[in-house]
Amino acid sequence: MTNAPAAASMRASSRPSLSVSIRRVPTAILVVYTLLLALGLGLGSAYWAINGAPPFGGLRLGPWQAWPRLGSPEADPYMRAIIARRSDVPFATGEGIGFTASVDSDGRLLDSACSYSIGPSAPIARVWTLTLYDQAGRLPVTELGRGNFTSAEVLRDTQDRFSIALSRSVQPGNWLQLPAGGAFTLVLRLYDPPGAAGANLEESEMPVIQRLECGA
Repeated sequence: MTNAPAAASMRASSRPSLSVSIRRVPTAILVVYTLLLALGLGLGSAYWAINGAPPFGGLRLGPWQAWPRLGSPEADPYMRAIIARRSDVPFATGEGIGFTASVDSDGRLLDSACSYSIGPSAPIARVWTLTLYDQAGRLPVTELGRGNFTSAEVLRDTQDRFSIALSRSVQPGNWLQLPAGGAFTLVLRLYDPPGAAGANLEESEMPVIQRLECGA
């Protein structure tokens, strides 16, 4: 007859013993790792912030967006950093306001493979200009050498309404040629508008950006 306790003891003693060791990470390494992580996150977030649109103080009217305080003394540090990086000269307080559009009035990205119509009116201002930029932020090279219209030269109908055509192929009347490919943006600059810049503007006063067709 087998002695059960003795057999169990022999089986237990024949198994290899398992030992768990815990290695402590030196405090100095943890401190260095934390500092590097914080530095990477800080630099990454700063790079993301100054390479996009200002995160605060925006004004959106339909597809058009502006930052009325961009050139004022009240501009926040993000705005100032973006201006410095782009080497832009924004409107000072009282000079005017600039609106940018990268989508049409239905919220679809502006694509040079499509054709568009812009109009029929613009906010009241001493002068306004509409300028087209390619996806790199440059004036595109066009057949006519034109990249913008001013309120003084745009053709209008008898009711003082206008329509500006955007396409890669030649169009009659007011026409801006789109880049050969890729996205593009539009910038509407209002010089010396009445009242505080942007304070009295409404979406109904802004030009409508209507997509007509794509792939033509």
